Amino acid sequence: MRTGSEPATARSALRARLWLSVWGVSWAIFGTAVFALVGRPGWAAACGVLWLVATVDLVMILRHIRQGPHYQPGRDVPPYRPADTGPPRSRRPPQHGHP
Repeated sequence: MRTGSEPATARSALRARLWLSVWGVSWAIFGTAVFALVGRPGWAAACGVLWLVATVDLVMILRHIRQGPHYQPGRDVPPYRPADTGPPRSRRPPQHGHP
């Protein structure tokens, strides 16, 4: 159900993002080391850049988790305001006055 306030009340699965970021950092470290050892400096540099980006993402995720409920509300905080309980709208297409 859309309420129109989704950008303001959206939630992020920070724990899932944390583990995916840890996975990415570990693979980037592995890739950097392997490509450096086999003499592929271009690929090692690419993995090094990926390592840097994944590490910055990991730091930001940890920062948001530590900031508490403002970024990760608990189960008692509803994800959006309840919709109006007015009469249900018709799903019919609009009627035109054409003969």
